[in-house]
Amino acid sequence: MVKTMLAVVLVVICSSSVLAENLGKTTADARFELTLLSGYGISHRGFGETRTQVQTFDIIPRLGWFLSDEIGKGSWFQGRHQLLVELPYHLALDHGGRSMVGGYLLGSWKFTGLPHLKPYIFAGGGPVYVDLGLPSMGAKLNFSYQGGTGLQIPIAKATMLNLEYRYHHISNAGTASPNEPLNSSKLLLGISWLR
Repeated sequence: MVKTMLAVVLVVICSSSVLAENLGKTTADARFELTLLSGYGISHRGFGETRTQVQTFDIIPRLGWFLSDEIGKGSWFQGRHQLLVELPYHLALDHGGRSMVGGYLLGSWKFTGLPHLKPYIFAGGGPVYVDLGLPSMGAKLNFSYQGGTGLQIPIAKATMLNLEYRYHHISNAGTASPNEPLNSSKLLLGISWLR
């Protein structure tokens, strides 16, 4: 599992140098960014009504549009609004290789005041199709909301390394019974290319 994650990260980092030659944007003047995240998630039994442990290997391609120029120049909150669209794939490691796939719409604030670190926060959600074989979830069409924080570190021209944590909730939102949610934490590593 760890070897697979490291291989994905190495391929992305190696390909980033080729893409970076054609890109010259910074976080302050980019129009959008392309991101590929990968990592590990685990549900928390006993948190809320979560009773089932689900461990996931996550692959999340993301497109982010910057919605504003820099706001609050010179202040601690200097940054830019961003709209994120994600198409996640969550492979369940402990449920026979079953998976979840969805579409998330997130709002984000990227802090741009620090010269070499770009922290960000985000929140949002969307529909997710769950095929884990868990009758306690009540339905295959579920909904997710999530929030988290991350840090981008420049590694090449217009290329950033992402380290990210997110709280991730999945349930059927009361559309079916039973409705056991999955409340999880996800640790993700990725690469972003600014355009």
